[in-house]
Amino acid sequence: MLVLRLLIALSLCFCAAVAHAECRLGDVDALPDRASVYLPMPPAVEPMPLVILLHGSTGTGAEILRDSHLADTADRHGFVVIAPDGGIAAAHGFVWNIPGVPTVTGALPPKGARDDVAYLTGLANRLVATGCVDGTRIYVTGLSGGGRMASWLGCVAARRFAAIAPVVGLRAGRPLASDRTQADPATCRPEVPMPLLAFAGDADSTNPINGGGASYWQYAQSVALQRWAMLNGCSQPYARNLSATIYEQGYARCPDGAAVAARVTRGGQHSWSVVDNEAMWTFLSRHRR
Repeated sequence: MLVLRLLIALSLCFCAAVAHAECRLGDVDALPDRASVYLPMPPAVEPMPLVILLHGSTGTGAEILRDSHLADTADRHGFVVIAPDGGIAAAHGFVWNIPGVPTVTGALPPKGARDDVAYLTGLANRLVATGCVDGTRIYVTGLSGGGRMASWLGCVAARRFAAIAPVVGLRAGRPLASDRTQADPATCRPEVPMPLLAFAGDADSTNPINGGGASYWQYAQSVALQRWAMLNGCSQPYARNLSATIYEQGYARCPDGAAVAARVTRGGQHSWSVVDNEAMWTFLSRHRR
């Protein structure tokens, strides 16, 4: 059904966008099999923004597309969502390949595992090549292991993505080998500032915001925020209540508007329930690359 909807939408885009690049359906056919694509209906005449949505460890793209309800947000605001599967099979789904860091299985990514950075940047480029995606407005979000992968893309492929929004999985590079409560600065050196808005819950026992959890990911959310603020050149830390149940911590006065922030739900668990999709899209849509 998603594939059929995609073909219909791209056909409409082809007919309407006379002044823009053609939507070449042959390129869509070449997309990897394990990627769920959602286009808003009706599609916009001009090339649309793209949100790459990454599932959690042992999940699938189809599951996170369903559970996140980002398709509804896409319909309201006119952006494309693609939810691919990770490159390493695990349990009933897949995990993402972050080199040098064990997956949720406890094992390092196997030799020969798919390069997920190359895969995801290539996927974005293929969609841009259809003529229906705006290459300056490509964003990444993801849950848990997908949040870690979104963070990794911010570290190593910043020129491709305009902003990131990790969910219960914000990182700023691999953990330091000598002290896993700290981020290794050598492993996250983006070529350009990366705006980010993270989401988390303070009752998350899988990836606690104060650090801990899996033995190979021990540093706190505040450590990641501080590192990203340094990378983006932000100079003003702040904390504020947004409501009785949500507060925000972050850094302002960042060059080129590359702000760094995390919204935390009091009592929030390790799930997409801590995300305000509208707030996420409002933040992402402010940025272009």
